[in-house]
Amino acid sequence: MDVTFQFDWQAAIASLPHLLIGVPWTLLISFGGLAIGFLIGIVFGLLRISPLRLLRWPATVYIEIFRGTPVLVQVLFIFYGLPQLLGGPINAVVAGIAAIALNSGAYISEIVRGGVQSIEKGQREAGLSLGLSRTDTFRYIIWPQALRRMIPALGNQGIVSIKDTSLFSVIGVGELVRQGQIYIATTFTALEVYLMVALLYLAITLSLSFALRLLERKGLVGQ
Repeated sequence: MDVTFQFDWQAAIASLPHLLIGVPWTLLISFGGLAIGFLIGIVFGLLRISPLRLLRWPATVYIEIFRGTPVLVQVLFIFYGLPQLLGGPINAVVAGIAAIALNSGAYISEIVRGGVQSIEKGQREAGLSLGLSRTDTFRYIIWPQALRRMIPALGNQGIVSIKDTSLFSVIGVGELVRQGQIYIATTFTALEVYLMVALLYLAITLSLSFALRLLERKGLVGQ
């Protein structure tokens, strides 16, 4: 069988204006979810290292549930399952942001826990010996150092969450993949369109990776 393969670059370039409509939604869901997830991660990460078992257990349960289940299942549960409990529909974008927030929050919790525990005990003892309270010691000595060490891992989690938004086309969010699906339905140029979708995701994630490397070169992250 003679199969002729031809890639249509004009069709690929023509799809860009349509695909770019989905970029703001992708960024809104990913960065909006990550911002909330960071706050969740701080709270549950600190609870995870609490000396009180009553505080550690809820944090552990949350982390294990959201790290142990796929983000696709989580967003489907939020979008289709929760409305049955709440008695009303949930906006698809809100569901996507919530899924990224809860999922990334679980991973960020472990990043926070590891970052704080990586600081030597002598740092805490030095702060207390200077007359600082435990809260001030954590705020002014432990946390700034821990945050610097966490930034590379937080950046990696950001990249993962950006790519996870591609799954939210299943609930009708108008992000990159969804815009590609809509365009393909009328042009039948799946190969060209999905290649451009992949290149746009690559441009976003490479930009974030470049920013992280720049911070590392300037000595703003790490040890």
